[in-house]
Amino acid sequence: MGRKPLEIDKIVMDLIMTDDVILKKKLAKKICDIAYKKGIYPSSIQDYYMARGKEEFSGSTVPAINIRSLTYDLARAIFRVGKKNNSKTFIFEIAKSEMGYTAQPPVEYSAVILAAAIKENYSGPVFIQGDHFQANLKKYKENPDKELEALQTIITEAIGAGFYNIDIDSSTLVDLSKPKVADQQYLNYEVCAKLTQFIRRIEPKGITVSVGGEIGEVGHQNSTPEDLRAFMNGFKQRLRKGLVGISKISIQTGTSHGGVVLPDGSIAQVKLDFETLKNLSALARKEFSLGGAVQHGASTLPEEAFHKFAECEACEVHLATQFQNMIFDSKHFPVELKKRIYDWLKVNAANETKVGETEEQFFYKTRKKALGPFKKEIMSLPQGLRDAIAAEIENKFDFLFKQLNAVNNAALVDKYVTLKRVIVRKRQDAAAVVHDGEGAD
Repeated sequence: MGRKPLEIDKIVMDLIMTDDVILKKKLAKKICDIAYKKGIYPSSIQDYYMARGKEEFSGSTVPAINIRSLTYDLARAIFRVGKKNNSKTFIFEIAKSEMGYTAQPPVEYSAVILAAAIKENYSGPVFIQGDHFQANLKKYKENPDKELEALQTIITEAIGAGFYNIDIDSSTLVDLSKPKVADQQYLNYEVCAKLTQFIRRIEPKGITVSVGGEIGEVGHQNSTPEDLRAFMNGFKQRLRKGLVGISKISIQTGTSHGGVVLPDGSIAQVKLDFETLKNLSALARKEFSLGGAVQHGASTLPEEAFHKFAECEACEVHLATQFQNMIFDSKHFPVELKKRIYDWLKVNAANETKVGETEEQFFYKTRKKALGPFKKEIMSLPQGLRDAIAAEIENKFDFLFKQLNAVNNAALVDKYVTLKRVIVRKRQDAAAVVHDGEGAD
């Protein structure tokens, strides 16, 4: 007998609403066990990207979507769009910073994603990614070992929760004051290599976590071929021999996270350097056999820009802020709740006010910080309202999948991605893998 549809809804709500860490983990395991029985597997996109690096296929870009609120509802919408478009190349991700201000620890985020797959009768690999696992420059300068340990802690927690895709962002350590490009990138590739080695040490047996590197901090100067070569050559020398390296590289082409907000609250038009994206993506594949270049900060770009990512052969594009905007600005989002959120921001984010900025700019910039404190209240909205908001955003997901040509690729994913069940052993927390069909019941 199948599990009643409403039962998974209850487990999800209990998981989101509890602050009891032990109970949260127990409910997450319950969801994970149900997912495996239904053929739903947290997976690594590594082998798919490696095949892309060998030019075995081309012409599409993987959407990596950060869900900051209404996670269950929006994840369900993404799975519906995936099924509708015969697609399996989509990534659910959350940044280290987002985990904090949205109050979504890895164990909760991954379990809610898997529950959404269960609810929508999806089967196959589910790619969950840690986005911007970022080194803090100030903290690194003060105590490098302590900052590395902090990153290793969140990496361990994420992989333990089924995040088998991790984006390391040590581009914050790039020092442009140095005259030689190799010296500018030194700390970047050094830290990325150390963390990649750490990931290889703790990843579950039988799973190769897909690791991403980054050469240009989003919002700063555009990346160059020299930057890419300096990083990759240094990274390869620093990485212990015989270990699998990174699968993709994030670059800067002119975007900024969240977009640039104008005084009226609208988003400024950004001139994105698609030529740089195209050239560096090709270079990454040709010289280093990577899946290609990754574009960050793209969700607020004009709609007519998105088809260019697939044309430029970008392997992945990160999309976040626009979906958050669509939640807040939806005609279905309660006016009274939005007012209370904004009143809360006036008090609790007052220190982020800048001289000369309008109230619209302040709220646009800071409202993401309210998603954690108001998480339970937003998730407690009537199902009809949540469905209506999700339906609006589902149309956007569908548009993006088509523009990125992330469609009709289920067979391609099945060819390269092997489904593997991870069983965490209590003894030393070592993780073993049971291959599908070999006791993975």
